[in-house]
Parts: sequence; C-alpha cells; structure tokens
Amino acid sequence: MKTMAATDVKKVYKLVLTGGPCGGKTTGQARMCTFFENLGWKVFRVPETATVLLSGGIKFSDLTTDEAYKFQENLLRTMIQIENTFFELGKSCTRNCLIICDRGVMDASAFVSKEKWERMMKTNNWNSVELRDNRYNHIVHMVSAANGAEAFYSTEDHACRSEGVDLARELDYKSAAAWIGHPYFDVIDNSTDFENKMNRMIECVCQKLGIDTGDRLLTTSKKVKFLVSELPPDSTFPAFQDFDVVHHYLQSAGPRVQARLRKRGQNGHFSYIHTIRRPHLHGQSIEVKTQLTHRDYLNMLTQRDDAHFTIYKKRRCFLVNNQYFQMDIYKEPGHPRCKGLIFLETYTSLTGDKLKGILPKFLKIVKEVTGHPDYSMFNLSLKEDWSNTKKFCYSLHDQDEGDFRAKGRSHKMINGKA
Repeated sequence: MKTMAATDVKKVYKLVLTGGPCGGKTTGQARMCTFFENLGWKVFRVPETATVLLSGGIKFSDLTTDEAYKFQENLLRTMIQIENTFFELGKSCTRNCLIICDRGVMDASAFVSKEKWERMMKTNNWNSVELRDNRYNHIVHMVSAANGAEAFYSTEDHACRSEGVDLARELDYKSAAAWIGHPYFDVIDNSTDFENKMNRMIECVCQKLGIDTGDRLLTTSKKVKFLVSELPPDSTFPAFQDFDVVHHYLQSAGPRVQARLRKRGQNGHFSYIHTIRRPHLHGQSIEVKTQLTHRDYLNMLTQRDDAHFTIYKKRRCFLVNNQYFQMDIYKEPGHPRCKGLIFLETYTSLTGDKLKGILPKFLKIVKEVTGHPDYSMFNLSLKEDWSNTKKFCYSLHDQDEGDFRAKGRSHKMINGKA
C-alpha cells in the first residue's frame, strides 16, 4: 500500500492520542503501531509522562498548592524533553516514521487554572500556538467509555486510574477542550462498537496522511460543509478558540492540481501549511498537507497565482456533544462574492436527519453545501467573473465535471453575486 504523496519524500508524522479514562488509548496505540509497521513504517511510542511520574508514588492529594503547580510545570518540561528525544530519532530514521504520543503537552492545561497556565507559559517562554499547533501534526481524542459506553467503563487493571463515571466524563471534556483549535483534531466517539472505534481511529489518521486503505478499514466519516446565515454573539458558543487564517493559491503543475499556502495563528504566533489538492484523483478529492517553517512559507509565497485573491478568514473552533466543528468567517479584502460568507464544517458518518441532529442549535444554518463548486474556496478566490473564466473548478469530491457542465452554473446562489 502506498501513500498518495510522492513516495520518495520521507515522512515524520507526530500524532497525539489523548482522551478521558477508559477511552481506548492503550489498545489504540497497539493497533496503530501494528497497522503502520505492516505498511513498512517505523513507529515510536512515547510513554505518558504523567503515568511514569505518578507510578513513582506521587499523590496529588498529598501536595500543597505550590507543590502541585511545580509538579505540573516539571511534568511539562519532562514531557517536552522525552518527546524531543523521539522527534530527533524520527528525523534521523531512514523510513517513514510515525511517532505516537500518549497525551501531549496541552493535556496538562486541563489540570491547572487558566491563570496558572498563562503564568507557566510566560515563565518558561512557551506559547500555546507553538505547543498546540506547531508541535504535532495531528490530535486524536478517544472519548471515554464513561461518555456513551458506560457499561464498558472500568477502573480495573489500571494502577493509576480511580475515577468514577462522572469525574471521568469531566476529565474527558477537559482533555478535549485543551486541544480545541489544533488544525487537525479528530474526536473518536462511542457511536460504534469498540472494534469499529479502533478502525475509525486508524482511518482518520490515514485520511490525513493521504494513505489509501482500500477495503481494509470501514468507510466512515467525511467532511460536510454548511452555509451559515449570520454570526451569533460569542456568549452563545461553548468554549472556543479563534484564529486568523490567510490562504494564498500558488501556481500549480497542471489544471487538475490545486496548490495553496495557509497561515494560521493567534496573538502573533503562526503555523504554516502547504496543501496539494487533486480533485479528480481516483474519483475522489485527495489532499496532501505539509507543515512548513516560516522561511519555507516566505519562499513559497513567490509562487502566488495572480488569478486568485488572497483569502482572509476568522476561524472559530469548538466542541458540541463530542462533535468537533470549525467555522470560517470570511473577511475583507476579497472578492465581493465572499462578503458575509460563513461556513460550518465537521467530519461525520451521519446523514439526513441524524446529521441535522448533531449540528449546533444556536447557529442559523441555511443549507448543506458539501461538494458544491459555488462554495469551494478555490472558486470563491478567483478574480475573474465565473461566467468568463476557464479556471472554475466544477468537480469536487465524487461529483462528475460533466454533470455540472450539463446542469449549468447556479452562481447567483452566493449573496446574489457571481
């Protein structure tokens, strides 16, 4: 089995498996390790730092407030150093390398107050964008069995686990909330049996890497997209993270390839991603994403495609009932067709009324626009009028270009502008 990306470029993929108690992290690590080793990858498993330290006899109940704070700070320093050791090994490895971290640095923020976390960041010259967004490629949250599979929740056979169901649910939510805002964050809930939960976990990682799993794993979630009519007050949202996002389209190798750069960040700290998108590959849309340094980003900006406007957005990320959403609010400057546009996106296997049932009730959703070319960022950013340009991309996801040509364009659907 080969990846969709160029096979001569070695990958080092840093994955965090997180979640509440009894969520399947330990089993998931083992399954993930076996799956990727069978693909020929080298797999490293970074142990959970908290478990290593707590197994040495430390009890939070015995610590003073100051001792607990220093413990969390030293735990974080230790975790960073342990992870860095594996990250360095990954760089020197001659094969594709998957590094699975049993929890990551942001998990520590779930166990201290916001004020203490900010003090810890300042004292150690850390910032959340670097620790959350730039340090790891992908975060997968395994929902605790205490949330949706209570009959299977157990504290047996785990020396450091003593949480009851209610506390486990609370810890599960805090663990997920700590990672809200990471650009590649997946939540694996308990909507299926445990075996399928494991398959969904592996599949979501393969999707991000562009690995074709064939029929080895069950087909599950896909990205769905909705048009939202207006932005409600911040007070109506659950805990959220806002980011400034800038997209530049680049000159590409051919008409069936889209290349773009993304700059994303908060408070002056940014991460950078290069995306190659092939809307027509094997009847589906394939994206391969590469994390960039700031220098690489600046160098690649010289390849900007003058046929496209730069896209500016505010991106809001939040959780509702274990479902992870991101909302893109288009900002000026840009083409008039983009003015006032708001899109909601999530990954799910649900359809129809079940899909509608998971959507945030506080948002006024106009309609689903998944796969519709009039709502693709590529087409929205085109400088030319859609009725005159040859660059308009008709085919997204599984849609056939001929179908759209035969039906004609419905470009008046976006704010009455084409």
